[in-house]
Amino acid sequence: MKKNWITIIVLLGLITYGAYDYFSKSSANQAEVMKTEDTDLVIGIEKGQAAPDFVLQNLQGEEVRLSDFQGKTVMVNFWATWCPPCRIEMPHMQKFYEDYNSKDVVIIGVNMTPSEKTLSSVKTFVDEQQLTFPIVLDMDAGVTQTYQIIAYPSTVLIDSRGVIQEKFRGAINYEMMKEAVARVR
Repeated sequence: MKKNWITIIVLLGLITYGAYDYFSKSSANQAEVMKTEDTDLVIGIEKGQAAPDFVLQNLQGEEVRLSDFQGKTVMVNFWATWCPPCRIEMPHMQKFYEDYNSKDVVIIGVNMTPSEKTLSSVKTFVDEQQLTFPIVLDMDAGVTQTYQIIAYPSTVLIDSRGVIQEKFRGAINYEMMKEAVARVR
């Protein structure tokens, strides 16, 4: 019985330390908040703040920057191939991209690559799903950490000025995307 209590105390200590470590790094990231050059908006990860820019490589090895899509509404979707809700959500993402891309709405699929078994599994999934929207690889989970993604999938809706307007934890469907984008425009 005494061994069980010691084990429980050690586990609770490890969990507490892990949470402290994660949130202290998150706080450090938020401490780097600054004003953007052309507006009074603060760069951050909350609604109403300017979304932090990022540069990631797509499956072809080309750099993709969030700021490349300035002037468009952007849905940044954090996902992984092993995530069942992500797999369910992807056909909705593709359909929405096909219907709204010509209306200056873009989806960027940020794959949480360190959690994948292999890089080829990402490419296979993208091919099987016939995804045509930009897919980028967060090889070191830096962007995932910057945006403090804790649930998969997660989607951040950014307006044409680069301001975060909505955050979704969990899978979203076509109608939810349509309604969220309509509120932004």
